[in-house]
Amino acid sequence: MTKDLERVKMAIHPAIVIIAYNRAEPLKRLLKSIERASYPDEGVTLIISIDAGGAKEVKTVADDFDWKHGEKKVIHRPEPLGLKKHVLLCSSYAMEYGSAIILEDDLYVARDFYYFAMAAIEHSEKGEDAGRIAGVSLYNHLLNVHVREPFEAVDDGADNWYFQFASSWGQAYTASQWSAFKEWFDKNDNTPFPDSVPAFVRSWSDEKSWLKYFIRYVVQEDKYFLYPRVSRTTNFGDEGTHAVGQCCDLQVPLYRGPVGDSYDFSSLSDSVSVYDAFFENAYLPSLFDRDIRIDLYGAKGAPESGLYLTCRYDGKGKLLKTYGRSLRPIDANISEDISGNDFFLIDMDVTGGGSSPVIPDETDKYLYNYRAFKAKYGVSIIKRRLFK
Repeated sequence: MTKDLERVKMAIHPAIVIIAYNRAEPLKRLLKSIERASYPDEGVTLIISIDAGGAKEVKTVADDFDWKHGEKKVIHRPEPLGLKKHVLLCSSYAMEYGSAIILEDDLYVARDFYYFAMAAIEHSEKGEDAGRIAGVSLYNHLLNVHVREPFEAVDDGADNWYFQFASSWGQAYTASQWSAFKEWFDKNDNTPFPDSVPAFVRSWSDEKSWLKYFIRYVVQEDKYFLYPRVSRTTNFGDEGTHAVGQCCDLQVPLYRGPVGDSYDFSSLSDSVSVYDAFFENAYLPSLFDRDIRIDLYGAKGAPESGLYLTCRYDGKGKLLKTYGRSLRPIDANISEDISGNDFFLIDMDVTGGGSSPVIPDETDKYLYNYRAFKAKYGVSIIKRRLFK
């Protein structure tokens, strides 16, 4: 067997790597979900990496866990690494094992998470998309983190979609995917971030966040993560290094269907469910005959020229057309040409278009985004925040 064939064989049986520090109960909860999951007959390596300086109970939980599916390694780091260095170090196990699934201790996994990861990893290394897929996410975003509004990717019938946004709430890499990022990271760790990276991401700490660099990498190198249509991990958001208190806004439904190895994955070229780093559908520009900036969430800002499709119109440029906010997901209002006065197609090359600024009704937007919202809930939330 050649070296390449050996690597491919290893790549579809990734090691599971858990990153832990000082959260014993969340680690116990994650391990419980891992124990309930399904695995192939071949040995599956489990690595629990504990950063130095954490709670003693974390070590006890890791040592006492009975792993029946292969080798278990508990690694106690001799010196404090911090989250950024710890994640980078743990992700490098993809090089040793051919591929690796990386899980932080506040996550919870679906029963088929391992089978999904194996299939998605194999798909990411095949065919025309090989080299353009930077990794596999096990988490499915339902919140646009830039503007804190609900998000849903267009369902094109596949078990996956593509996102120019690296994953940190359950992710997997092959050796080649991780080595490509690491080579780029070693050259760009101290260089300024371009505006093509969302401002919210640029605001994250250079010293603490590894994710901002991976997001910059996929943006600059025009790569994508393969995301599941239905999430294989969910995030409890327990209090920790980067969280003041537990928060459930990142909780998403887990897949609970049959466990197996048969998944229908789309390719980048065939899918209409491909999104840029701003959560904007990368398929929409193909509906227009000129260069256009899609900015349905209003996180990008207006271009100097060309067409601009946005959720605000301030009177600059010529207003060509408007769309409504009635269909879900949000980008379907454009692809299906829904009438209304919520999104604005503007020609930025025409000055003094003669149209007055339009201020959309924010109430309608909130009711669209938060279906169960009532005024009394807002009052209750304000009271709770003020007095807690």
